[in-house]
Amino acid sequence: MSTVSVPTVGRIAIPLATGAAVAVVLGVYGRIHEPTGVAVNVAGFSSPQSVKAWLATVALVLALVQVVSALALFGHLRPLAGRPWIGPLHRWSGRAAVAVTIPVVAHCLYALGLQYDQPRVLIHSLLGCLFYGAFATKMLTLSRDDAPRWLLPVIGGVVFAGLVGLWLTSSLWFFTTFGIIR
Repeated sequence: MSTVSVPTVGRIAIPLATGAAVAVVLGVYGRIHEPTGVAVNVAGFSSPQSVKAWLATVALVLALVQVVSALALFGHLRPLAGRPWIGPLHRWSGRAAVAVTIPVVAHCLYALGLQYDQPRVLIHSLLGCLFYGAFATKMLTLSRDDAPRWLLPVIGGVVFAGLVGLWLTSSLWFFTTFGIIR
């Protein structure tokens, strides 16, 4: 039976505790903030919901690039492993993915808040908190040379799963309810 040493727990605990704090703070803010219902629309889109659905879709596509490039970085995709452009592709697709989610989360928190009246909306709200908490954990894990090797892929998987869940409970729902072009 293998046990985790105290120093390993400490190396894991700091990023995880920070990520959990981010998730909780977002959830509490979303719940206690009085939603304004005011949203910013972007020219060319029919509604703020349409903007959110498409930005989340862009984020999901970039997250798929993240998964493929991470597999290549860890040597699991031999044809791409060792290519000099994989590292920059992974970093910039991740930055872009998070950047396109910022207007979405700002709208969700400011205009709508954390809602719990419908199961889909509650799950979506909780996944949003999970996604940003896991993202904070991932960023802190990246800067730790002493973190266990398994931690980064696990946290990256949680970030990806959170984003997929967000897309399923928002964009997919929107596209199947209102159509792709609205």
